[in-house]
Amino acid sequence: MDQRTLLITLTGPDRPGVTSRLFSVLSRFPVTVADIEQVVIRGRLTLGVLVAYAGGAPSGTGTTLGAMWTAVEQVADDLGMEVELSTGSQAKEQRRRGRLSVSVLGATLQPAAIAGIAGRIAAAGANIDRIERLAQWPVTCIEMSVSGADPTFLRVELAAEAVAQEVDVAVQRTGLSRRAKRLIVMDVDSTLIQGEVIELLAGHAGCQEEVARVTEEAMRGELDFAESLRRRVALLEGLPAEVFEKVRKQVVLTPGARTLVRTLKRLDYRFAIVSGGFTQITDALVEELGIDYSAANVLEVIDGRLTGRVVGEIVDRPGKARALERFAKEAHLPISQTVAIGDGANDLDMIAVAGLGIAFNAKPVVRQAADTAVNTPYLDSILYLLGISRDEVEAADAEDGALSAG
Repeated sequence: MDQRTLLITLTGPDRPGVTSRLFSVLSRFPVTVADIEQVVIRGRLTLGVLVAYAGGAPSGTGTTLGAMWTAVEQVADDLGMEVELSTGSQAKEQRRRGRLSVSVLGATLQPAAIAGIAGRIAAAGANIDRIERLAQWPVTCIEMSVSGADPTFLRVELAAEAVAQEVDVAVQRTGLSRRAKRLIVMDVDSTLIQGEVIELLAGHAGCQEEVARVTEEAMRGELDFAESLRRRVALLEGLPAEVFEKVRKQVVLTPGARTLVRTLKRLDYRFAIVSGGFTQITDALVEELGIDYSAANVLEVIDGRLTGRVVGEIVDRPGKARALERFAKEAHLPISQTVAIGDGANDLDMIAVAGLGIAFNAKPVVRQAADTAVNTPYLDSILYLLGISRDEVEAADAEDGALSAG
């Protein structure tokens, strides 16, 4: 039997009881609820309800489509709201396949940015089914539900628009695969923390400028990481072991780091750090933040002084990918349920192997290789890519008595 639909859209001042009043009226007619969406912006409500019925009009004991229209219009009039009604067919209103989530982040979002992104989506033959705001501070983030687009093509198109509009855009498949990413594996230097630990150590050795130059070459992918690490560590020879405590006090977490870890741990995510830095520093971060897994290099210390050498296997670019795979195995999770976050060439392999690779304030080579790039200074912006809103974070913090900043 042909399924017909009636779309009812109520708009007006938000108040308790609007939804109850509307559905109490609809319950008197032989219709089924096919879809509901509701949004409140600045105290103004928009409520859309799609009901389905068989044949040309809903019929029953003395009821007609016209009677239902009249009843709904009376509810709107009683509530001081406006109502729009339109009929259609169930077949035409089926959502298209290929559902994607498009996240747009920026310090501010200008109308031109939204216009450009929406234009690219339309040009790709896709449709925006829904738009929701996930955050308005410290960055603004909106999420669009998009159907009918090829994800690879749309990702390329929106990446170009993001550069032009100076915003960040992430394109991901929706559904269970997005919600199932349960292991976060993160780089440390210039990602979880601000700056590079080896440069802090070099500051105490009087060779910070030379070390910073070699670090930059390695992060751009111009120099083999293992060789660059040996060259830099050699310059630290003779430093007293007491320097580690001094450097630990100098380490500054990236804004939003505590919020990111705290929120994901609440959701039973596993959290790991992998670092080309040193266990003498990362072990303190593991303890402070409650991190589940970690891998980093070990500086050799003999008779209370650094020898200028690294002990054991170096955690380099392929080593980070191996660590991610090892952590996933220990957590009994498939690789598809992992997220890798990094900023330098040393992170490329783990970003490539992870279910979702995120470039965080990264070098160009990393931004091009990652699934998405985040260029805000706030690490907790990554929560929005996982579909977690700022309101949810703050509500959980308030319930636990935790600070929402940091």
